Amino acid sequence: MADLESQKDEKVEEADEKHVTEMMGPTDWSTSPKTEADKKTVDGPKPYTIEQPIKSVGAPHKRTHLLSFALGAIVILSLSFGGGWLGAIAHQDNSPTVTQQKVELKGQAVVIRNIAKSLGQSVVSVDVISQTAGSGGALQSFFGLGGGSQQQEDAGTGMILTKDGLIMTNRHVVPSGATSVSVTLSDGTVYKDVKVVGRTNDNDSLDVAFLQIQDTKGKTLVPVKLGDSSQVQVGDQVVAIGNALGQFQNTVTSGIISGYGRSLQASASDGSSSENLDNLFQTDAAINEGNSGGPLVNLDGEVIGMNTALASGSQNLGFAIPINDLSGLVSSVEQTGKLERPYMGVFYVPITSDVKQQYGLTVSNGAYIPTSDQADGQATIISGGPADQAGLQAGDIITQVDGAAINQTTSLASLLNKHKVGDKVNLTIVRGDKTITKTVTLGVAPSSTS
Repeated sequence: MADLESQKDEKVEEADEKHVTEMMGPTDWSTSPKTEADKKTVDGPKPYTIEQPIKSVGAPHKRTHLLSFALGAIVILSLSFGGGWLGAIAHQDNSPTVTQQKVELKGQAVVIRNIAKSLGQSVVSVDVISQTAGSGGALQSFFGLGGGSQQQEDAGTGMILTKDGLIMTNRHVVPSGATSVSVTLSDGTVYKDVKVVGRTNDNDSLDVAFLQIQDTKGKTLVPVKLGDSSQVQVGDQVVAIGNALGQFQNTVTSGIISGYGRSLQASASDGSSSENLDNLFQTDAAINEGNSGGPLVNLDGEVIGMNTALASGSQNLGFAIPINDLSGLVSSVEQTGKLERPYMGVFYVPITSDVKQQYGLTVSNGAYIPTSDQADGQATIISGGPADQAGLQAGDIITQVDGAAINQTTSLASLLNKHKVGDKVNLTIVRGDKTITKTVTLGVAPSSTS
């Protein structure tokens, strides 16, 4: 053992600490339609796939509803990588021996094995049948040349929230035209009578839907245990579970949290739709097609995120919605049986160094509400909405929500998502050279339900 210690490499590379600003291009998400002519294999809703990261800076993507402001076709993404921690774990006198490393790896394997066993019973496969417009279009249908509606079959993942069968998944797993939804438990039990409780609006940055098994047939289901995503650190080990490729139920992969606070634009594989997603975890745990809606968990077996997107052509680049961004909705649906998304009614730009310079702002962090001139004539505060009623103005900079600071890793949306409709939130606002406080009562965002 002494010989092994003496042979340790003493060369240590000091990691540079960089702040990188990137723009993510269109991403490809996990719904792969299947028609009657090709139904041998069901592709699951692919978590979004980032086709090509572009190293440049653009204006934020336009939002058509609450909480975000739009100027262009891309989303500003500010990535801060803490390289310092790499240097901190460089070789030290108390570095683990080979034997110690083997013990640690074996212990980690046991932990992951136990997570897979215990959490697997709380993860379900979601199978959806929906009607879509035929490729022939209305003209062909009129002349009897085909077209019309076609049956589409998709598959994804969900996680059980309550013993009586409330399930959470991604919105894009359950298209708005869904006609039939069924879920399959890890033990093979199939429930075909599943109701779509609600799904966020297709333009909403929060990609989530809720399902309810109508009759569990006397079976008591096992809910997942929700964790606290605010405690997650870069480098934390995580496990992802999902219905890979829509075929391989409860596939387990592991990795680490690679980053947080990511924003990106996502589009369907056929280019038919696109969405903007905010405040995501980045992970190198493999997230495959069909994993959408499945849990990302810590080594305590607690759900800290919902798997949503992957980057095509990349090496282990996946994204998940932090569970704290969903906790308010989960609580609301459990209590009321319906989906009500909290809504403030403003369009805003997350402040980065580039945004600060572009608009001549005096603060480095926060959510800036542009003027209509800066928004090409578009009103940035919804008339009659909660923010308007509370007295917010274009040009305001929101810096805190109930005392919690908005920064590069904590967005305005993520702080509001912790609340429920009807909650009052205190906003700290920089207006000109003054700092003021406004209280906003959150309203109900436009939503789509079946």
